[in-house]
Amino acid sequence: MAKFLGIDVGTSGCKVLLIDEKGTLLKQASAEYPLETPKPLWTQQNPEDWWLGVQRCLQEIGEPRPDAIGLTGQMHGAVFLDAKGEVVRPAILWNDQRTVDECAEMDRKVGPERMMALTCNPPLTGFQAPKVLWLRNHEPENFARTKHILLPKDYIRYRLTGVMATEVSDASGTAAFDVPNRRWSEEVLSANALGQGLFPECFESDVVSSSTVMGVLEEGVPVVGGGGDQAAGAVGTGAVVPGVVSVSLGTSGVVFTALTSPSYDPSGATHTFCHANRAWHAMGVMLSCGGAIRWVRDVLYGGSGFAQMNADAATAEQGSLGLQFLPYLAGERTPHKDPHARGGWVGATLAHSRTHLARSAFEGVTFGLADGFEVLKGLGASTSELRVTGGGAKSEFWLQMLADVFGAPCVTLSVDEGPAFGAAILAGVGAGEWPDTEAATKQVVRVASRVDPSGADYRPSMEAFRALYPALAGWFRR
Repeated sequence: MAKFLGIDVGTSGCKVLLIDEKGTLLKQASAEYPLETPKPLWTQQNPEDWWLGVQRCLQEIGEPRPDAIGLTGQMHGAVFLDAKGEVVRPAILWNDQRTVDECAEMDRKVGPERMMALTCNPPLTGFQAPKVLWLRNHEPENFARTKHILLPKDYIRYRLTGVMATEVSDASGTAAFDVPNRRWSEEVLSANALGQGLFPECFESDVVSSSTVMGVLEEGVPVVGGGGDQAAGAVGTGAVVPGVVSVSLGTSGVVFTALTSPSYDPSGATHTFCHANRAWHAMGVMLSCGGAIRWVRDVLYGGSGFAQMNADAATAEQGSLGLQFLPYLAGERTPHKDPHARGGWVGATLAHSRTHLARSAFEGVTFGLADGFEVLKGLGASTSELRVTGGGAKSEFWLQMLADVFGAPCVTLSVDEGPAFGAAILAGVGAGEWPDTEAATKQVVRVASRVDPSGADYRPSMEAFRALYPALAGWFRR
């Protein structure tokens, strides 16, 4: 029996799972680690915490020689290493907003239209390359020490194998990658005076990039390129062909569709990246999805009351008596490229109770996801079914709301272990178990449940929600 490991370096913790050639989940383990927020809108982590967490999980799994390993994790983060491979400073994460000036610097040096043509995306505060410029501008001593820059999952690759490498889907989110041609952009790097030697060799997601050295695992286990968490998560849902749309309800929220060519939205409201299936994908990303729901839970229910919050929201009137919740608690990316955007409730009256606050939070997050899908439609996306994953997929109430707002059935999957499952599938493709990702997902991705639209009409509430950001955008910047 073949066995494949998937390792996911998430934001709040890591997950490791083991599957067989039928996609059966054999074992899994997880570990949490802290998040640093030294200033408002700054987020950092110690890469050593990731490595310690992964080691604990591998020990718990207890499979020293799987047939192959796939890696995935939070995208966009910057791990700065010196000449000896030692960490220079805490890694700057995907939801960090400190690089507004550096994004403008990249656009100025390359040109906004040229940046879009080369990378299919504008330089955004979450992306990796602006973080490198920030280090050069604000911590020149640390920049002088930095000889290598890795993405989070690729730091784990380095610790497992001693090899510095990445793959096309994660590299696409750096703002330094030529997405149409699937290689580092010499033009972007040169314009910003960044040597290509800072960045690692780049592989396709299903290609073996290296093999393990002696440690928690035995020596010589193949490690494939893997994927950024969204690409790997899409492999785990079967969203590797056009028409299959996945919705991830994690800390961030993602609406995702596969593409056959690198089409992109000229406004930059969505992202077009290389996919893990050797083609491309487009996605709309909300920075606060499950993160916004968790914040409301913590504020209103004391941190342990999600079940009560869910029940309260389900009993409140549709539309929350006109109460609106803006989910922009960490700035926003899709469809509003605005790191200054803020969240909260608008339209509260004495008639509103905690149940309305709870329901409006679910509605606001769902409307934000639908906003993202509207932009994807402009790239040709359509769907007759949403494949919903993440912690929010456990809520039947939320699934029904999604089905009603999107006007399409929502299905959940028999194995919903997020990006780690997709990374394990990619490991199997790299090891030759399946010829490609499409064949693999047809064999191992199975539907568990289905929720059809009920006919509830959310359009009036959606229209009111969409009017709020334009009305408040100027206020956000005060």
